[in-house]
Amino acid sequence: MAMTTGGATASGAYGNGNPGGFGASGPSGASGDPGARGASGAASAGSPDSLAERGRGRLRSGFGLIGPRHGRHSLSVEEVDSLALPIGDDGVVIGVDAEGQPAVLGLNRPTPYDVVLIGGLWTAQVLALRAAATGARVAVETGRAPAWMQMVHAMGGGQNGMSVHDVGRVPPQGSSAGNPVLVVRDCGMRPPRGRVVSGPWQSVLTLLPYLSPVAPRLLRQARLVGVQRVSPDEAAEIGRALALPRGDVDSLPTLADGVTLWCADRDRQYVMTQPTDAETGLFGTPRRMD
Repeated sequence: MAMTTGGATASGAYGNGNPGGFGASGPSGASGDPGARGASGAASAGSPDSLAERGRGRLRSGFGLIGPRHGRHSLSVEEVDSLALPIGDDGVVIGVDAEGQPAVLGLNRPTPYDVVLIGGLWTAQVLALRAAATGARVAVETGRAPAWMQMVHAMGGGQNGMSVHDVGRVPPQGSSAGNPVLVVRDCGMRPPRGRVVSGPWQSVLTLLPYLSPVAPRLLRQARLVGVQRVSPDEAAEIGRALALPRGDVDSLPTLADGVTLWCADRDRQYVMTQPTDAETGLFGTPRRMD
């Protein structure tokens, strides 16, 4: 999830054609009247075949039509390595990792992607807002619609890609590569099986405030699990379900507000979500409890 950068080197190859392709060679031919030679040379230089040949040679050299003369761009061997482009993950910046580097969550995917967040409403709302900012449509399934309406109104009353629905009433979203969707399921500790599930270009984020009897099933199905501060008993159960090392299990009850342990397969990363000024105005400061 952390943004990684790499280098993609590039080098250019230019043709060796003579940019001055219209230069003529010296006079040649049998000895005789210089005037005759000049007339012959003028006729040769002005013939259609000669002009066409010179035009073809000029195009072969890669310089196209006649225009101002500029020096070619060239690099020394030592300078080629400096032609590097940063390449990183794309997605939603969900915070910074332990080294202060941006942590990016790719939600818009061509394959089904399920995320479970055992944490607070504050973090789920920040993720939803940032997903919408990347161009995804966000459909919220919730039993507490008033808690989401402030964000909907701030985004233009639902005209800018966010809608709120009662539990079990989310309509088909029609996701596509050009119209990705994030479904946020804020349905309490025992969310029912959703009518709208993850699919190509449609990810599902399920928010669980705490562990519940349905949590083991959701954790098994999830491609990514985020865990915020929980009780020691919950930490032990989560540790068994996700095969967490003892150090991570012990740290879960002590996590600060806004800190999430994200787990995917055997990869784990602590991320601190830091709100922008606009997010603080909408949601307040980071908090685990709602």
